[in-house]
Amino acid sequence: MIFIVILAIYMGMEVIANVPSLLHTPLMSGSNAISGVVIMGSVIVLGHAKPDDYLSLSLGFLAVVLAMINVMGGFAVTGRMLAMFKKKK
Repeated sequence: MIFIVILAIYMGMEVIANVPSLLHTPLMSGSNAISGVVIMGSVIVLGHAKPDDYLSLSLGFLAVVLAMINVMGGFAVTGRMLAMFKKKK
């Protein structure tokens, strides 16, 4: 499992590093969609966790917080990039 995580990190870094700037906004939208799925999954994990299972509760809470930060940051960056293409008065 550790090998798979390390391989996924390496592949993710390589894919992100080679994305052209024209594809940055669609990539942010896809990242926001994936983070939305992570939020829903972590809420489900939190809902099914037993009250004394602190590992599941803490990992679920951490997943919700980090995914929400990613979604909010992604929307902010996408909004600023789209505002650059609006015509100025």
